[in-house]
Amino acid sequence: MRFRVPIKHAAVTAVLALALLALPGSAAAKPRALYWGAWLGPQLTGEEAPWDMRAAYHFERLVRKRLSLLEFSAPFAKCEADCVFYTFPTDEMTKIRRHGAIPFFSWNSGVSGGNWGDFQLSDLRSGRYDPYIRSIARRAKAWGHPFFLRFDWEMNGNWFPWGANVNGNLPGEFRLAWRHVHDIFEQVGATNVTWVWCPYATDESLASFYPGDRYVDWTCLDGYNWGPESAEPTPWRSFSDIFAPAYRQIVTEIAPDKPMLIGEVATDDSGGDKAAWIRNMFIDLRLGFPKVAGLVWFDKYDLGVQWPIETSPIASAVFAHGVRSGPFRGNVYSRLRRTPIPPPRG
Repeated sequence: MRFRVPIKHAAVTAVLALALLALPGSAAAKPRALYWGAWLGPQLTGEEAPWDMRAAYHFERLVRKRLSLLEFSAPFAKCEADCVFYTFPTDEMTKIRRHGAIPFFSWNSGVSGGNWGDFQLSDLRSGRYDPYIRSIARRAKAWGHPFFLRFDWEMNGNWFPWGANVNGNLPGEFRLAWRHVHDIFEQVGATNVTWVWCPYATDESLASFYPGDRYVDWTCLDGYNWGPESAEPTPWRSFSDIFAPAYRQIVTEIAPDKPMLIGEVATDDSGGDKAAWIRNMFIDLRLGFPKVAGLVWFDKYDLGVQWPIETSPIASAVFAHGVRSGPFRGNVYSRLRRTPIPPPRG
């Protein structure tokens, strides 16, 4: 049964949130600095950030801390009667940087609408889209400022056109396609890009998808607590349950010298206690994931699941307290120059 606390009881929910955070098991560890941010849906203002930056301000007022990362995404193209290829989002990047946050651009080789078969990994490798990729790289270079580029994320899943064993993609092909795209950016001189490799958190082997240390600056993981009543029903799982197996694999076997981001994370609010899950997420992150240097909350409605923190006043208060009381950096990055982007300083 779902339980919602009316907004008028916000003062009570804040007290409850602090009580949750004070429960046993929250022993302090040596703090380390982390980036934090969100991928914001249209529910806040009617349009997603960064196209409408009021959404970012709205979210920051809710949390009472300024974002250091703002995530958004775009595919190669939108295809209806014809395919229209998206250009580099210069204006959106500039809005984020002026806000003081670091752009976290999730760019993919897929398509909105149209036929997946026209966007196979073999098409990337063959050079079919080289002129387009080169144009994006040149515009990225011309923009000139550092940003995270999370290219073709969750490649180990089967739900995207670039995914494993779907759309005609062959085993091992992802690594070659990634290197091909990376090489084009390198040839153009787009050195302001920080490359983020981001599989979905799983206990299966990820090594075959890793392009190699020369082609990756940060590793990353996505993961969700879907819960038993969601569109993808699973048992209620903690942050550690979801992320620990893949995290250990990456930091011990695949890329032990790379910093890591959590590129997407959220929990449903049905089938368990959303506020307690978030509270324990911050504890788990502090105590068990020392390589993680940034976290992005997926604050969007998707597949009928209520991922945003604002679906529950208690969850919002717990999330806000976790971000404000932890070593998470605010929006002080409007003058960031270094690439690859380093982890934040303690």
